[in-house]
Amino acid sequence: MQENIQASELVLQINGVSKKFDQKSVLSDVSLQVKKGETVCLLGPSGCGKSTLLRCINWLEVPDAGSIHVAGVRMGVRDNGVVKMNDHDLSQMRARIGMVFQSFALWPHLSVLDNVMLSPIHVQKRDKKLVREEAMLILQRVGLQDHFAQFPAKLSGGQKQRVGIARALAMKPEVLLLDEPTSALDPMLVGEVLSVIQSLALEQVTMVIVTHEMHFAKQVSNRVVFMDQGRVVESAPPEQFFNHPQTDKAQKFLSRFHGLSH
Repeated sequence: MQENIQASELVLQINGVSKKFDQKSVLSDVSLQVKKGETVCLLGPSGCGKSTLLRCINWLEVPDAGSIHVAGVRMGVRDNGVVKMNDHDLSQMRARIGMVFQSFALWPHLSVLDNVMLSPIHVQKRDKKLVREEAMLILQRVGLQDHFAQFPAKLSGGQKQRVGIARALAMKPEVLLLDEPTSALDPMLVGEVLSVIQSLALEQVTMVIVTHEMHFAKQVSNRVVFMDQGRVVESAPPEQFFNHPQTDKAQKFLSRFHGLSH
């Protein structure tokens, strides 16, 4: 049970997070814990708040209520929630959270290598030579070492997304957030990105993944968190969730995907 997770094991702790847009509730009292080395897949129907939750973790959206801690440090605020973090502190916190977007979000005027090196050099102020060496190793991990000098316009969608993953890893984040990383890809390119993510899971990179790829979620996750209407409805190991969902909402959701549940 999540309640038994030791505080020292926790990388991400979300307590009672709520968020509204124009008086419409998008997240309602969401609580979630992620421990070091765990891969958690967020599943649920479109519009249920999954992507908003990721954006709240990274403070791209500011929650209306609740708290988020990354490796024991509260995100976005200081002094027990009274004072907002200044831009410098917020930037340092975001550096601990890797973010991979649906739309790649690469710098078009920079090469693949320079895209990966940019934040470690300018945000973390790390040595350029060392960052370059590390960036080349990361590009090797995602299968793009031979493309380091190319520019994004010359890459396929799958290659762009792998650069996005490499760029996030270059910051040595505590947790990697992936927001539907294959949704913008041609179906023929989905596999190459999922393969990279699966290898990261085997390396025990801590990840929270929003995905509609059900078979992938079943294979790669340590835990599935099912959301509906802005709430966490069910949280379970993938075997239990896909084979024996406990709630009517989860059963109805899974009924759309043949061969995933009994």
